[in-house]
Amino acid sequence: MRLVVDLNRCQGYAQCAFLAPDVFAMHGDEGLLYDPQAEQAQRERLAQAAAACPVQAILVDDLDLDRNREQDRDTTAGAEARDA
Repeated sequence: MRLVVDLNRCQGYAQCAFLAPDVFAMHGDEGLLYDPQAEQAQRERLAQAAAACPVQAILVDDLDLDRNREQDRDTTAGAEARDA
């Protein structure tokens, strides 16, 4: 799972560090440190942290989820072509 934080937008509210301390940490009053390659086990906490960010600075890109959606579309398209 890939994680991106817009550090220009981040205002240091630290909700993310509170909700997902294994991924986010505050450095000083306003500096945010984070692991851009978060583990899948942190999925729920990352979703909560992203939702709680007051300035919506956190983007969680679940590459595995996107890949599964593409495979489902390909499978559905193949089945529709056979049925036609």
